Amino acid sequence: MEYQELNLPSRTIMTPGPVEADPRVLRALSTPIIGQFDPQFLNLMDETSDLLRYVFQTSNHRAFPVDGTSRSGLEAVLTSIIEPGDKVLVPVFGRFGYLLTEMVDRAGGQTHMMEAEWGQVYDPQDVIAEIKKINPKVVAVVHGETSTGRMQPLEEIGAFCRENDILFVVDAVATLAGVEFNTDEWNVDAVITGTQKCLAVPTGMAPLTYNDRIEEILLARKKIERGLSYDAVNDKKIQSNYFDLSQIQDYWSPDRLNHHTESTTMLYALREGLRVIKEEGIKSRIDRHTKHGKALSLGLKAMGVELFGEEENKLPVVTIVKVPEGISEQAVRQTMLNQFGIEIAGAFGPLKGKVWRIGSMGYSSRKNNILRVLSALESTLTYFGAKVNKGDAVQATLEYYAEADNPVIYKV
Repeated sequence: MEYQELNLPSRTIMTPGPVEADPRVLRALSTPIIGQFDPQFLNLMDETSDLLRYVFQTSNHRAFPVDGTSRSGLEAVLTSIIEPGDKVLVPVFGRFGYLLTEMVDRAGGQTHMMEAEWGQVYDPQDVIAEIKKINPKVVAVVHGETSTGRMQPLEEIGAFCRENDILFVVDAVATLAGVEFNTDEWNVDAVITGTQKCLAVPTGMAPLTYNDRIEEILLARKKIERGLSYDAVNDKKIQSNYFDLSQIQDYWSPDRLNHHTESTTMLYALREGLRVIKEEGIKSRIDRHTKHGKALSLGLKAMGVELFGEEENKLPVVTIVKVPEGISEQAVRQTMLNQFGIEIAGAFGPLKGKVWRIGSMGYSSRKNNILRVLSALESTLTYFGAKVNKGDAVQATLEYYAEADNPVIYKV
């Protein structure tokens, strides 16, 4: 069989991830390879750490990516700080909370799980009450659940954890650089994100940051491991070599102790994506995501379709739409992809087949994309016989943009 040169169609990607990569990031990916200990490459590593501190809004000494998808960063943090028998509280309100519980279990921790109905989040005081009851070593929570389109308030939980010497670990894979996230101000000890969502970089790295409270555990486990017999070490050592943060942080330190061969082109991409964020400004970037997320919601409501979940605690970068009665969720998505070149997402678990998930993240969070997805969805629903308010979605969205972009002119 003869294989042709790679030639893929251009898509408008409006899923909760991956999203469209910024063109400047794609150009960076074509930069020539240099060695991982080349002085210029080491300088890129330092610049990446500095830029990550800016995006995470932290003064933490440790800020670097783990090579792998966002799940690799979550596993690196949890595997590195959880020892057999450690109590870990995980408030679950969607699919990715369950993923955290699985990682805790595999690390040997005692998982204590809270469960909320999909579409709901927790009153922080309810989580605090559970913390008081369990007294865990770690509280691990998802900030923005792309499976339900909801966002969990964190500030009160973080303050209580810090006051009571409990580690607070947050999955910000779907939210960092798209919604407000203040690592230090919210007393988050470790936070993990991914490149393929609001950072607008291809999938392949899991940026993270952690403070001295986390590093003390890493160094203590390394010291214990060196001082114990072989049999005793098995209960104390970090179970993974690849995800051992105590070793990875040495690679990202001035000593550059080799742990793995850094993913050269992905580092180029991440560094450029972070540079673009700083150039835009973190507040301006968050405001942009908020604006386009609101425009999408307004357009969908004007179309006459029903959104899933209450407006309070809605995740601004993911909007979930209920499938109208009698309409095939999958057929609509396939038609939008095949006829319009636009991709939206289905759902998981109890929402599978019942909703569509539309992302407005990173480089995909643009006015033309919002108008395009609304037009395509309206046309596709009309084609399949759904009753929608024809033309209203785009008109309502255009009016919103006119006022949001030029408020003085619009009011005159």
